[in-house]
Amino acid sequence: MTHLKFSVLGIALCGWLALVTGAQAADDLVVYSARNEQLIKPLFDAYQKETGTHIKFLTGKEGPLLERLKAEGARTPADILMTVDAGNLWQAAQSGLLAKVDSKILNENIPAHLRDPEGQWYGLSVRARTIVYNTKKVKPADLSSYEALGDAKWQGRLCLRSSKKVYNQSMVAMMIAHNGEAKTEAVVKSWVKNLATTPFSDDDSLLAALAAGQCDVGIVNSYYFGRFKHKTPDAPVNIFWSNQASNGVHVNVSGAGVTQHAKHHDAAVKFIEWLSSDKAQSLFADANLEFPANPKVAAAPLVASWGPFKQDTINLAEAGKLQGKAVMLMDRAGYK
Repeated sequence: MTHLKFSVLGIALCGWLALVTGAQAADDLVVYSARNEQLIKPLFDAYQKETGTHIKFLTGKEGPLLERLKAEGARTPADILMTVDAGNLWQAAQSGLLAKVDSKILNENIPAHLRDPEGQWYGLSVRARTIVYNTKKVKPADLSSYEALGDAKWQGRLCLRSSKKVYNQSMVAMMIAHNGEAKTEAVVKSWVKNLATTPFSDDDSLLAALAAGQCDVGIVNSYYFGRFKHKTPDAPVNIFWSNQASNGVHVNVSGAGVTQHAKHHDAAVKFIEWLSSDKAQSLFADANLEFPANPKVAAAPLVASWGPFKQDTINLAEAGKLQGKAVMLMDRAGYK
């Protein structure tokens, strides 16, 4: 496999284009990925071994990758964009960076709410953003929904991650889709009132604070909880599937789409189809303790041990459409 890494902001556009086009074989695929190398390289290795297709990949942050695709335009060497969060995928589609794909395989393997209605992107792994709690201070019977975390009984007991993170922006956007802006704003204000401390920069810090008793409840991505419990299995922290009596747990995806100017469109589609297959789904999801997007594929034993849950099945494109409103709402509510 040929493998290229770069700092998105540190390489001049012309130099990069010359490097890729000069070294790239006719049947090579080029992937721009916002996912970490250790999560994607095993997939590329497995695909090359199975099909002989070489994959070049570049990793970087979501925003700069999208800006690079815009700047490169029709000259881009990228055939596929892989990134996290439906909001980012939606933004890429709205910016005209992704091509429409009509694939029977993908439509059969990936549930409708986890893919773009126009076929411009497909979720490939699922993470739930749900409630976690300190088992020494909270019982599961005390918990119910995201909205209920604004109840007075949680005053001074709630931890949240910063509103600046796209994961929270997408979650609040989906709350707007269900409840409308006015009710969602009231909920977010009640969260702010119940905070035990200022919002954390990441889910890892939130989980550590929860285990230490700095707060009693919080909201994190399920794979962060999995990593935390893998490292500290005795920590008094557990996961709770939110909103099971209503619309279900908010889920999000990491996913992929074929770029608008892909030089190898059909080969790119075949690769994404392969990523939705049983074999690849296990590799893709297990590496980061996520859930497979393909419902026919079982989750890793640790992930499965958390028990089944009902997902929110509103199409995740809504997370992108309403993200701007969510950001302004959180700002008005004083959620930093």
